[in-house]
Formats: sequence, C-alpha cells, structure tokens
Amino acid sequence: MKIITWNVNWIRAVAKKWFKDFVYSEKPDILCIQETKAFEEQFLKELWELEGYKYIWHSGTRAWYAGTAIFYKNDLNIISTKNQFDENYHFHDDWRVTEIIFQKDSDEVVLLNWYFPNGWTRADGTEMVTYKLEFYDKLIEYMNFLVKTWKKVIVTWDFNICHTEIDIARPKENENSIWFLPIERAKVSELLANWYIDTFRYFYPEKTETYSWWSYRAWARPRNVWWRIDYFVVNKDFIEKVQDIEYMTLVEWSDHCPVKLTLK
Repeated sequence: MKIITWNVNWIRAVAKKWFKDFVYSEKPDILCIQETKAFEEQFLKELWELEGYKYIWHSGTRAWYAGTAIFYKNDLNIISTKNQFDENYHFHDDWRVTEIIFQKDSDEVVLLNWYFPNGWTRADGTEMVTYKLEFYDKLIEYMNFLVKTWKKVIVTWDFNICHTEIDIARPKENENSIWFLPIERAKVSELLANWYIDTFRYFYPEKTETYSWWSYRAWARPRNVWWRIDYFVVNKDFIEKVQDIEYMTLVEWSDHCPVKLTLK
C-alpha cells in the first residue's frame, strides 16, 4: 500500500504542471495534499476529477490560504471521512486538517493530513508562535485519544519544524529562526515521547542531506540547502506495518517535494 503526501503550494498551479501524470504514474492508494490555497470549486475547475479516486476537501473561510485535501482510491475500504478534530478544537477556519479512517487487514487506521501553522508574525503584527504551539498540544491530545480508542494512527504533515540538526542544512545559522526554535523542536520531541515514531528516522537514523523544502531564493534547491519539515509519523504499535519511506526530491513542481510511505 502506498501513501504520498505533498505540500503543493497552490493546487491550481501544480494542476497545470503534469499533476495528473504524476498521480497516474505513482498510483498511490492515498494522496494527501497541503496548501491547496483554493476553494473546492476553484480546484475542480483546474483539475477536474482524478479517474479512479474520490476525495475529501477541507473547506475553510479564507481565500488563497492554507487548505488540505485527501484523494483515495475508489476501492479503498473507507470507514469514515468525518473530521473529528474540528469538532473538538477551534482551527477549522484555516483549512488545516483532513481525516479518513480506513480498514487495513484487521486494523482500523486513522490517517490525519495536516498543514501546521508556520509561526511567522502575521501582516497585522499578530504573534503566531503561541498559536502554533497550541496547535501541537491539541494534536498530541487528539492522537492520544485515537490510540486509546484502539485505533492505529498515521499522521502526515508539513510540520513547519526541523526536529534535529541533521534535518537542516545550516543549523547554526538558523538556531534562532522560526521552524528551528528550541521551543518548537521540543514539541516534536514531546510528540515522539508519546509513543510515536518519525518513520524516516526509524529507517534512516543518521542520514543527512535529505530535505523536503527549499527556498525559491539563492538557488537553494540545486545546492540542496534547506530543511526537512514534511513527515510521516505513526504510533509505535503500527511501525511494524511500515515498509519504507522515500523523499521524492526529483519532483520539482513545488517548493516542497512529495514524500512516499509504503506499507507492507
């Protein structure tokens, strides 16, 4: 089984850049998208339907901002597409969460597709790190709730944090930068301490120079200078079902690359 996550940085732009060809070539069972930056009717106008797939779309209230979607194959055994997180918390307006529950073997698996706050100060001067940290706290709370109800959990996201120094090309230069602040990195450590696993570090604990986001400035991508901020995390009881994870760095239609998780 193959699950791909991708921050596309505007779905209407990548829809014009062989997006369908990518999907039909890879044939993921599930495709998670972040930063759609479009209302559903705008997305459908550009992309139309992906043959063989259904989708859910997180409809928020702000144009040109954030947004998430999940595409899944028609034959996938779906139990629910209800977004329980938004029923319990107050982040709905930012379009940050989509959720499905599917059956795999004897397990009910909850797949959470998230676009995390970046933490930068808003144009009106509003400080956003506090909001970002609250989002992490509620995520951990919600994931723990799911595990306690005997669900298996897969979380994929643009996390907007580099966890450790080997996840970033220039750690010393960025030690006081948003996305690499000690208080942010501590939240990732807290999450993993709650019996969750960063799948990439599970399979490749010492691997360096593997990144998922590159600035459009300063030729960052050709020089492979930037950050690993896109993750797949699973609860520890599910890691035995994971076969591998791959950062698809040759796919260049966004400032992020897709990430592919393969399940046994």
